[in-house]
Amino acid sequence: MNILVTGGAGFIGSAVTKKLVKRGDQVTILDNFNDYYDPQLKRDRIAVFLKGIDFKLYEGDIRNAKLVEGIFEAEKIEKVVHLAAMAGVRNSLDDPITYADINVNGTLILLEAARKWKVANFVYASSSSVYGKNEKQPFAESDSVDMPISPYAASKKADELFAHVWSHVYGLPTTGLRFFTVYGPWGRPDMALGIFTKNIFDGKPIEVNNYGKMTRNFTYVDDIVSGVLVALDGNFPYEIMNIGGDAENTLLEFIEEIEKNAGKKAEKKLMPLPLGDVVSTVADISKLRALGWAPTTRIDVGIKNFVNWYREYYRV
Repeated sequence: MNILVTGGAGFIGSAVTKKLVKRGDQVTILDNFNDYYDPQLKRDRIAVFLKGIDFKLYEGDIRNAKLVEGIFEAEKIEKVVHLAAMAGVRNSLDDPITYADINVNGTLILLEAARKWKVANFVYASSSSVYGKNEKQPFAESDSVDMPISPYAASKKADELFAHVWSHVYGLPTTGLRFFTVYGPWGRPDMALGIFTKNIFDGKPIEVNNYGKMTRNFTYVDDIVSGVLVALDGNFPYEIMNIGGDAENTLLEFIEEIEKNAGKKAEKKLMPLPLGDVVSTVADISKLRALGWAPTTRIDVGIKNFVNWYREYYRV
């Protein structure tokens, strides 16, 4: 099929693109290569990670309605994987207007184009952050998500609400995937794994939030990609699904695996819980599991793969 991947030069988007092309789909990437983190990493995902992969690339912004509609028309887009967004909980506290503009208005422009061109499925990235102050664990899709605690989380909740409107009113099939702490090779340098690994190799201290008393369903990027494809092939009239690992690991366990693979101990600076962050995010993945999907990569393997990639890419 002809599939549009927004944010296709991103961490998850590039991995999804590679998998789609390898299975025979025609992929068009739309990415603006912004400088939220080093754009060279995005360029290298295109030039190195996707070397030999056949796809079309448009450099531009999802808020450019004319550009977006032109892509749908020129490339005869049949399905959408919408991953372009401003990411990061803490940064959204400093720049909430930009987060709302890109994450909400950009999504609306894509939903409208998808409706107009009658695409068969619109899969988009939501986030575990929508669960906010929920205390019940594990988080289930049926839980209330009315208490987000960051502009980023609120923007993702808004995306889910607008997707529901487009599904209910216009019959556009949409599936929102609530990602839980994605990591792996070619990952974003602003995420904990990238920051910790860099500082450990550089001999600098790492800031360990909530004094290390945090737990996560760390989800390897390959598991995320396989789940995205399950949702994309499902063509559900309207769905929201968690996608996360099935092991609950502490932050300190995560750091220990980095230390083991880096061959160096981290100097830990214990810190309180930052604004906008939560102590624990654990996913109920029974809905996606019922479709035949299951995570397969544990953190010992996933972190080893990341550190090996990091050594090679950054010439450590």
